[in-house]
Amino acid sequence: MTQSTATRVRTRFAPSPTGFLHLGGARTALYAWAYAKHHQGDFVLRIEDTDLERSTPEAVQAILDGMAWLGLTPDEGPFYQMQHMARYKTVITQMLADGTAYHCYSTPEEVNAMREHARTLGLKPKYDGTWRPEPGKTLPAVPADKTPVVRFKNPLSGATQWHDMVKGPISINNEELDDLIIARPDGTPTYNFCVVVDDWDMNITHVLRGDDHVNNTPRQINILKALNAPLPKYGHLPMILGPDGEKLSKRHGAVSVMAYEQAGYLAEAMINYLARLGWSHGDEEIFTREQLVQWFDANSLSKSASQWDPQKLNWVNAHYIKAADNQWLADAISPRLAALGADPIKVDLPQVVELLKDRCETLVQLTEASLLFCGASVAPDPELLAKHINDDVRRAVADFTQGATVVQWQRQAIGALIKSVLVQHQMKMPQLAIPLRLIVAGTTQTPAIDAVLEIMGRETVLEKLRSF
Repeated sequence: MTQSTATRVRTRFAPSPTGFLHLGGARTALYAWAYAKHHQGDFVLRIEDTDLERSTPEAVQAILDGMAWLGLTPDEGPFYQMQHMARYKTVITQMLADGTAYHCYSTPEEVNAMREHARTLGLKPKYDGTWRPEPGKTLPAVPADKTPVVRFKNPLSGATQWHDMVKGPISINNEELDDLIIARPDGTPTYNFCVVVDDWDMNITHVLRGDDHVNNTPRQINILKALNAPLPKYGHLPMILGPDGEKLSKRHGAVSVMAYEQAGYLAEAMINYLARLGWSHGDEEIFTREQLVQWFDANSLSKSASQWDPQKLNWVNAHYIKAADNQWLADAISPRLAALGADPIKVDLPQVVELLKDRCETLVQLTEASLLFCGASVAPDPELLAKHINDDVRRAVADFTQGATVVQWQRQAIGALIKSVLVQHQMKMPQLAIPLRLIVAGTTQTPAIDAVLEIMGRETVLEKLRSF
C-alpha cells in the first residue's frame, strides 16, 4: 500500500448525482482538492451515476454549479461512470476467467433466508457461499430459469488492514465480509466494483471521503488486490453535526451549497469556513485559498465530528465582505438590487458599499442596506415625525436646507454645516440628525448622516427637505 515517492498524487471527488452538493460533500471535495494542490498533483471529478432510478441531470448540474461557485476546478473530468460500462464488463469477464469471481444463482429470498439462519446461530448474517467454487466442492445444478449475479470471491480468512489517513490503523476480519455482488442479473456492475475499476484506471493515489464509506473500504481493497492493482491511501472524514449536536439536517445547513450563494455568502468565506470544519493550522482562523493549499496536511485532519456554527460562518463572511474590493462588491449586489426593483446605476454604488459593508454579514444584508440609496423612497412614519420634530427642529432643518444649497457637497463640508446649525440652535447631534434621517431616508437609523447625504446627492436631498 505504500506509494512510491515518485508517484504523482491524484485525488478524486466522486459524488452520486442523486441530489444537490451539500456541505459534507463540499468539504470532502475541498479537502481532496487541497491535498492534490499541496502536493502539485491532480484533482479528478467523477460523477458516479450508475443509480439510474435516482440520478438526474438536474442533480449533476447542481453538483457542477456548486463546484464552480467554490472554485474547485478539477484537473480532469467530469467523468461519468455510465460511459464506462464496457470497461467494467470486460474486467468482470476477466475476473470470472481468473476465478476471482463467480456466478451465483441464489435468489434474494434465498439469501435472506441464509442470513436469518446465521442470525439464529449467532453468526454474522451473510451469504453462505452456496455457489462459491472451491477445490473438491460440488456445486448445485445450474437452474435453467434463473439469471445469475456475479459475486466477488472474497478471502475467507485473515484481515484487511490499512492505515487510514484520518483514523489511523483499521483492521477488518475477512470472515465478516460477504462475497460482494459485483454485477446484477442484467449485467450492470454495482457501486463498489465501479469505484474500484475507476480508481484503478484513473491512477488515484489518495481517497478522501466521508466515514460512511469505511465499511466499503475493505471490500474495495480486496477487489483491487484480486486485480493486482495498486492500492490508494484512504482517509475517512468524520461527519458534520448541526448546532444541536445532531446529524446535520435541512433546518441548519444540510442544503445545497448554492443556497449559501443565494443567501449572500462569498465563495472564499465558505472555503475558509469549510476548511476549518475538521482541519486546522495552528490558531489560524482566516486564511486565503493559497495559504490553505500551502498548509494543508492530512495529519492535521480531525478524528472527531465537527459542528456547524452559522454564527461563526457569518463572522467569517463578514470579514471577507469588509476586506473585499468595493467595485467587486458593487458588481456582486447590482443584479440583486435590480431584482428588487432598485436602480443601482442611479448612485455611486462602490461608494455606497464602502459606507455600508462594515455593517453587513452577507451580500443580502448589503443589498437591503443599499436600497436606502437606490430603492424606492420610504415615507417616514407620522408617529416618528411627531415624536422627533417640533418647531425648533423645523427651524434648524430650514437653516440646514438653506446652507445645503451652497455648501460643497462633500461629507466633510456637510458635517461642518450640520455642526454649525447645531451651534446656532443650541442643539445636540441626535436632535437634528434623527429628523434629517427621517426626512431623507424614512428611518431613524442610518450610517453617519453626513455620509448618507453626500451619497444621496444634493438634488435628491434638497427635494426631500423642501417637500417636508
